[in-house]
Formats: sequence, structure tokens, C-alpha cells
Amino acid sequence: MVNINVFSQILGLVDRNIFKKLVHEHQSDKHHKGINSWTHFVSMLFCHLSSADSVRDISNGLRSTTGNMNHMGISRTPSKSNLSYMNAHRDHGLFRDLYYKLLDHLWQQHTHKRPELRYPAYQVHI
Repeated sequence: MVNINVFSQILGLVDRNIFKKLVHEHQSDKHHKGINSWTHFVSMLFCHLSSADSVRDISNGLRSTTGNMNHMGISRTPSKSNLSYMNAHRDHGLFRDLYYKLLDHLWQQHTHKRPELRYPAYQVHI
């Protein structure tokens, strides 16, 4: 039996082809200094989901999940200095565009699971 944590399941919702295409468009791995865009994305998502307060918390938290790093698609845990450098120098446009692409992709993928929206009929009185 395979035991994959919730964080890995959330990462599984991210279409890697969409991500790779955006990385190529934004050329965000051009000067990555030891940490690629996917590792940066995983680190920042971990930061938000774990309510980390510092790059030390992110680095130590990811380091504690050493057995699950393969499920997350990262080969090594980024250091504090690498995370700080990437947060300061990597353009946020990759992550912005990823958000909108994934929103559109997941919206289209799960149309049968969404309840039908019913808006009350509003009358405008002039």
C-alpha cells in the first residue's frame, strides 16, 4: 500500500505539462542557481500550507519530509540562502500565470461536479 500525504495529493493536481510550458515561456530556469522553478513552487506552496514564518521554517520543514521528496518531484531540499535568492530574483509572473492556467484547467476538468448556480431573479425598478 502506498501512503502519499495530502501535500503530495495537492501537487498532483498541478499539471506538469502546463507548468513546463510556462517555465519555458517565462525562461525562469535560465539562471536558477541550483533551485529550479518546480522546487521553488513546491517550497512556496509548502510555506503557505504549513503557515511557515521564515525561510528557515520552509527549509527545515521540507527537510523533515525526506522520504516524500520523490512524491513532491524535488531531488533535494533548497537551502535558506537559495530560497531567499529565488524569492528576490525570480519573476512572479510564472506563478501568476500558473494560477490562472490551473484555475481554467481544473474548472473545465470538473464541470460535472459543480452544482448549477441559480441566481434569484432581480427586478430593476426605474
